[in-house]
Amino acid sequence: MTAGKNGITYADAGVDIDAGNALVDRIKPAAKRTNRSGVMSGLGGFGALFDLKDAGYRDPILVGATDGVGTKLRIAIDTGLVDGVGIDLVAMCVNDLICQGAEPLFFLDYFATGKLDTETAARIIEGIAEGCVQSDCALIGGETAEMPGMYPDGDFDLAGFSVGAMERGAHLPADVQQGDVLLGLASNGVHSNGYSLVRKLVEISGLGWDAASPFGDGSLGEALLTPTRLYVKPALQAIRTGGVHALAHITGGGLTENLPRVLPEGLGAQIDLNSWDLPPVFGWMAETGGIAESEMLKTFNCGIGMIVVCGAEQADDLSALLAQAGETVSRIGTVTDTAGVAYSGKLL
Repeated sequence: MTAGKNGITYADAGVDIDAGNALVDRIKPAAKRTNRSGVMSGLGGFGALFDLKDAGYRDPILVGATDGVGTKLRIAIDTGLVDGVGIDLVAMCVNDLICQGAEPLFFLDYFATGKLDTETAARIIEGIAEGCVQSDCALIGGETAEMPGMYPDGDFDLAGFSVGAMERGAHLPADVQQGDVLLGLASNGVHSNGYSLVRKLVEISGLGWDAASPFGDGSLGEALLTPTRLYVKPALQAIRTGGVHALAHITGGGLTENLPRVLPEGLGAQIDLNSWDLPPVFGWMAETGGIAESEMLKTFNCGIGMIVVCGAEQADDLSALLAQAGETVSRIGTVTDTAGVAYSGKLL
């Protein structure tokens, strides 16, 4: 080996291993909050272990889901309001898992940035942990990638992966039939889809992210960054009560595209647009962009974040159960013998 050589280091290339280690130390308490039955090992290893038997399963089927937050991240980056996007990340995965009838068990995240800012990264991952706590889902691992030259200063990207389980034979959708009732669970805003259009509408409006929200409290940026609602615990209660035939998470594609995904071939749905109150954010967006009702319905959740498809005889009891669990429930329609989604009433 040549002595006295002052060689270049990884830090000189833009990757700070010490900052990464500091981040792991910072987020360990947040990850510990998410512990649940089944967790065998968590952060720090080359992989994470989970014991399905300890979690109470006898003959389990595993279900996986992965997603991101989309261009909602752009607003978070530009405003510095990053605390809620971790909840969004979890919600986009676990809300999908329950549509298969699965209980979310554990979650892993991927955080990538050009230069690691420990404080910002910790706030994001603490948000992920909060989403996991609200879903009784353990944060058991992840990856923080510092990649200089790949992202502009201050930018980052997020991806998430969750695994759930159900007992064999308990999968959804199942037994959906004509006459089933559609129970709509209210959203708490735009959630995490359609933000390329949202950002275009804000540009058209001429408002800045720090302007007063024209449709709610706080700034426009704060209002549009309201985290996606997590439906896991109430939905699992409903499934375990009985009578739930399907669940549809209303994400990209809106009501028009997502509900048919859980309906058998040849069946469709009739939805009464007057059966729930449209949140003001959607009225503001439609007015700002002159957006047609049909375009709103196939782009945004329009106030319904999850649809529970259930037997008519169980609809009242399930509505009461979901309301007691904290959901705003509307009886929005029925399953019909005509394919596609038909609407009555007026949204806007």
